[in-house]
Amino acid sequence: MPPFDVPEGDPFGTHNLPYGVFSPSGSTERRVGVRLGDHVLDAAAAAAALGSPYHSLLTGPTLNQFLAAGRATWSDVRRAITSWITNPAHHEAIEPLFRHLSEVTLHLPFEVADYVDFYASENHARNVGQIFRPDSADPLTPNWKHLPIGYHGRSGTVVVSGTDVVRPSGQRKAPTDPAPVFGPSVRLDIEAEVGFVVGVPSRLGSPVALGDFREHVFGLCLLNDWSARDIQAWEYVPLGPFLGKSFATSVSAWITPLEALEHARVAPPERTHPLLPYLDDSAPGIEPGGYDLRISVAINGHVVSEPPFSTMYWTAAQQLAQMTANGASLRTGDLYGSGTVSGPEERQRGCLLELTWSGRDPLELPDGKRAFLEDGDVVTLSAWAPGADGRRVGLGEVSGRVVAG
Repeated sequence: MPPFDVPEGDPFGTHNLPYGVFSPSGSTERRVGVRLGDHVLDAAAAAAALGSPYHSLLTGPTLNQFLAAGRATWSDVRRAITSWITNPAHHEAIEPLFRHLSEVTLHLPFEVADYVDFYASENHARNVGQIFRPDSADPLTPNWKHLPIGYHGRSGTVVVSGTDVVRPSGQRKAPTDPAPVFGPSVRLDIEAEVGFVVGVPSRLGSPVALGDFREHVFGLCLLNDWSARDIQAWEYVPLGPFLGKSFATSVSAWITPLEALEHARVAPPERTHPLLPYLDDSAPGIEPGGYDLRISVAINGHVVSEPPFSTMYWTAAQQLAQMTANGASLRTGDLYGSGTVSGPEERQRGCLLELTWSGRDPLELPDGKRAFLEDGDVVTLSAWAPGADGRRVGLGEVSGRVVAG
């Protein structure tokens, strides 16, 4: 079947067109690609074949050069690629430049500059507070409703979907243990998240305003923030996550442009506390900052949760404003995660810590019970968003297999 004949209802049709980086079979050269159905178009080769001025932007081993070009160029290139694919006059020139996904190797699509992870789901934060502070009057910390809480992660351990995740080792100490021990994590977990990819940098000392979110952020992808809960619990006081988080963060091979998600934009949940002006998204002229993304979490092919991103209390625009409020600068390729996505229902929790209530209530899977992940387990996140005319916009899945350390 020609690559242009995408079946009706395919979530990766011309309404989507996410970007990635691939190598054709038998080659190590990395090429920028655009996904259409089950095929990937060599974007630079197509631009060259059609005499496009965007050829140089789409040439290279990563998306970074294109990401840095800015919102107007992102839109122009998207229109151009849509025309190349939908106009039959271009088909003869570009059809040979498509490769089936089974014939390519997908790579980390951009060079990650800095990595920040947030804690933006009220449902998740309340569940975690109840697990770790069961006697507290309020499971939320006093600052939670006033600012998006986050931490700086390790960009060098961000890996593309399909990369094995080695079970990390570190210090751990159970409450009843007399002293800490060193060894492999026995409470290895996942966190179903959405990652946002920065294209246009900012100047050091100049905060990014809420209304400028779309001038800097190119798109989003699914993200799995693997977590060693036992290592994390022992080390995180008083400075927060460190080795329990920094061993691996998996992202999709496909970055979905924000422009493909216009019909998925929604208002965030109602704010219960007044916000300081730099975070106040109820101000005139500020567009709705939420996204209606329907996420699915599967372990060894068995769906265990379906977290709704629309329930996230803090938006990606607010997170960007918080990241830069002190004047910290953005760089092309910065990645920031939403934090675990959890809804109000039990089957909408985005990590095993919540799903099993810290191991108290193990999941019943076809291949046995799970409190936390075992070696050989494969975790897969997938998602879609509503598009125009009832179509679905697919997000590239992110998958990883746990292997012994």
